[in-house]
Amino acid sequence: MKFGVTMVLSVPPPYRENEARIYRESLEQVRIADELGFDQVWAVEHHFLEEYSHCSAPEIFLTAAAMQTKQIRLCHGIVVCVPQFVHPVKIAERTAAMDILSGGRMELGTGRSSTWTELGGFGGDPDDTKKSWDEFVRAIPKMWTQDVFSHEGRTFSMPPRKVLPKPVQDPHPPLWVAVTSPGTEIEAADRGLGSMGLSFGGYEQQEKVISEYRRRIQLCDPVGSFVNEQVNTVNFLYCHEDLKVAAAVGRRIAEGYRYSAAQQVFIREVYPSRGYPSHGLMPSLRKELAGPGDASGLPEGIAIGDPDRIIKLLLRWESVGVDRVNFILNSADGATHDEIVASLRLFAEAVMPVFDPEAARAEKVGV
Repeated sequence: MKFGVTMVLSVPPPYRENEARIYRESLEQVRIADELGFDQVWAVEHHFLEEYSHCSAPEIFLTAAAMQTKQIRLCHGIVVCVPQFVHPVKIAERTAAMDILSGGRMELGTGRSSTWTELGGFGGDPDDTKKSWDEFVRAIPKMWTQDVFSHEGRTFSMPPRKVLPKPVQDPHPPLWVAVTSPGTEIEAADRGLGSMGLSFGGYEQQEKVISEYRRRIQLCDPVGSFVNEQVNTVNFLYCHEDLKVAAAVGRRIAEGYRYSAAQQVFIREVYPSRGYPSHGLMPSLRKELAGPGDASGLPEGIAIGDPDRIIKLLLRWESVGVDRVNFILNSADGATHDEIVASLRLFAEAVMPVFDPEAARAEKVGV
């Protein structure tokens, strides 16, 4: 199992006073995560979602992170694959440029937006977003690998052109899709895409979902040049030696997330579209974060606690088939920058070695 961090860039008011600080602290956390051996950093894309996320230009944040890190993989996403937000050529171009600047460390997450706040703000049609996502994820790998690309489609068309630059990774960066509503994991599997977001809903439920993803992806017709069979999940992280301290600070982070997320207006709430049969992940996530939890009193499966608790729950996630876990580190200043850094360092020291085969082998032979 590999671990990463997810940068949401949640900013409490007053925004002008706090935005620059949050950006600086988030970049510092990425630099530290890189030094500690975390595998990846994801930067989300959101628009108009005040307080919840001020990360509307993740390509800028990730480029800054690329210039200040050496090993950590830089994951762009999810990128909203809706033509009113961006042309697919722009996604291919900027991802390739970032791949060059990072020395081949880019990965691309795709999705289609889940809030009316964002989709309505750009004038997108909820009935068309799944169609445009499907068309984008089939076209972008070809833009990277074909010398000349042209397309006649439902949501975009273009004459023959050389899409430049090309990525460093051969044949191209890994592709993912955000799985936030039932059935999307099947669409990911059928296209040979990595599944991003299957961490909530309980261990048993997710084991069934992941098992079906594994089965279906064996029969896939990949949209890219290779199959990215990985399950990547989102979680929270606050690690402290004292379980009570961890619970107190971790709950502030989770509560800040619940509060800001509750202000979103989901598409299903205002637009009855077959393309959005449910409200997605967020309502169930808010419910779970507020639930009674396990014996520790903390939400089941959420990586808040002392190292022993976090190791046990991550081993459980590993047992149900999770390959990567990405941690949301903060929300609405639920924890200070120093607290977040201390949590990262303790996690790297006390938890990560349990999941590192090389470290385990070295310890066994006394290296």
